[in-house]
Amino acid sequence: MANILIVEDEKAMQNILAEYLRRGGHTCFTADDGIEALMILENAPMDLLILDVMIPHLDGFSLCRMARKMSDLPIIMLTARSAEDDKLKGYDCGADDYMTKPFSPKVLLAKTNALLRRFSPASAGAVSAGKILLQPNARKVFLDGLEITLTHKEYELLLFLLTNPGQIFSREQLLNRIWDYDFEGTTRTVDTHIKTLRQKLGDEGRHIVTMIRSGYKFEADI
Repeated sequence: MANILIVEDEKAMQNILAEYLRRGGHTCFTADDGIEALMILENAPMDLLILDVMIPHLDGFSLCRMARKMSDLPIIMLTARSAEDDKLKGYDCGADDYMTKPFSPKVLLAKTNALLRRFSPASAGAVSAGKILLQPNARKVFLDGLEITLTHKEYELLLFLLTNPGQIFSREQLLNRIWDYDFEGTTRTVDTHIKTLRQKLGDEGRHIVTMIRSGYKFEADI
C-alpha cells in the first residue's frame, strides 16, 4: 500500500515495527541512523516516515527538519521522552504525530493508516477544520483520521457550512440550498439534521454554532 521508512537504532524495535507494518500491507525500509535515513530519503520516494528521536549521527529532530524541507510526506516521531516541551519541539520540526514509548504497534499502524489517508492524492482539494477533514472528490469525511458515515443531506450541510466559515445562514437559506426550493417540510428539518451531524462529529460538533433567532454558522476557531 505505501512505502514507509522506519528510522530506529534499536534492532529489536525496528524489526517489530517493520514486521507489524508489513502485515498491514505496507512496504518497509529501515535505517539505523540519521545519515543512512537521509540517504534513503534522497534516493527513494517514501510515503511516510517513522522516526525515533534518539538516533546516532543525526538526531531525530534535525532529520525531521531536513525531511520536511525535502518533502511533505507525513512524519510520526517516536521517543521515550514524554515531556510536553519535547513533543512541541517535534511538532515545530514538522512532525505530524508523536508517540511515546512504550506504545502499541497496533496503535502505530492505525495512526500510520490515518495519516496516509489524509495525505493521499484523494485529499487534493480537501477542506478541513480542527479534526474534521472533508474530501469533496471522494465524498468522504474523516474525524481525527477515521472515516465517519454521514447521510447525503448531512454531508451536504457540512460541506456547505465548512466552505463558508463564519457566515450565518438562516434555516430557510439552508433549506433552499440543501433541500432545494420545492421542499415541502419545515425548518425543523434543518434543526434535526444539525443535531445528528453534531452528534456524529462528537466534540468537533462545537464548530457548528447556533445563532439565536438567526440560524447557524461554522466557526473554525472556537
